[in-house]
Amino acid sequence: MQKENPRMAKPPVVPASEWQAAREKLLVREKEMTRMRDALAAERRRMPWLAVEKDYAFEGPAGMLTLTDLFDGRRQLIVYRAFYEPGVEGWPDRGCKGCSMVADQVAKVVHLNARDTTLVFASRAPQEHIAQLKARMGWDIPWVTVTDSFDSDFDVGEWHGTNVFYRDDEGGIFRTYFIDNRGDEQMGGTWNYLDITPLGRQETWEDSPRDYPQTAPYRWWNWNDSYQHVEAAFRRGCC
Repeated sequence: MQKENPRMAKPPVVPASEWQAAREKLLVREKEMTRMRDALAAERRRMPWLAVEKDYAFEGPAGMLTLTDLFDGRRQLIVYRAFYEPGVEGWPDRGCKGCSMVADQVAKVVHLNARDTTLVFASRAPQEHIAQLKARMGWDIPWVTVTDSFDSDFDVGEWHGTNVFYRDDEGGIFRTYFIDNRGDEQMGGTWNYLDITPLGRQETWEDSPRDYPQTAPYRWWNWNDSYQHVEAAFRRGCC
C-alpha cells in the first residue's frame, strides 16, 4: 500500500450534519451537470450527417468484411480504433495501455445490441494476434483488422478515437459523430455509448427529433443472458 504523504492538504473532518449539508450543496451542481449532459446528447442527435461514399474492407475471424457487414444487421455502428499493431509498446503480447483500459471498461455489448447498435474495435494487427490478445485479456468485444485507409479517413490514423455510423433503409451509410482524446475516457458504459449515437437511448424521456424510436425506461432493459432477439448476433458472420 502506498504511504500517505504527510504534507498532503486533506479536507477538514466535520460532523455528520455538516457533511450532509456539503453533500446536498454539491448534489445541486451534479444535477445541473446531468441535465447539461442530457441537453448535449439531444443536440448531438440533431447534428448533420456525412455520407460515407467509399467502400472499406476489414478482416474478421471468418474472413473479409465490408463496413456494412460490421453493422451486423443493426441500424447503428460504433467503431473504436484501438492501437494494437507492430510498433506499439508490448507488441504482440499487449496492446496500447490506454486502449487496453478502454477495452477493460466495455460493458456487455448485448445491451447495445438491444438498442439496434453494434460496437466493434478495429486495429491493424492480424486476426491471429487479436484473437490471442482477447483470450489473454478476457475481452469478448468484436474486433476487426483495418486493411485500407479507413483509419486515416476517419481521423484515427495516428491516434485512438470513436466513430459512429448510421445505416438507413436504402443501405446508405452516414458518419454521425466522432470523439477522441479525453472524450474516449468516458466510453465503455452502455449509456455513454448510446448517448453518442444518432438515436440515443431511445427512451421516452429523451428530447429527440420527431418520430425517433422510443420506448419506456426499464421496458427494454434485461439481464445480459436474456435478450432473446440478439442471441444470433455473432452467427451472422460479423466478428
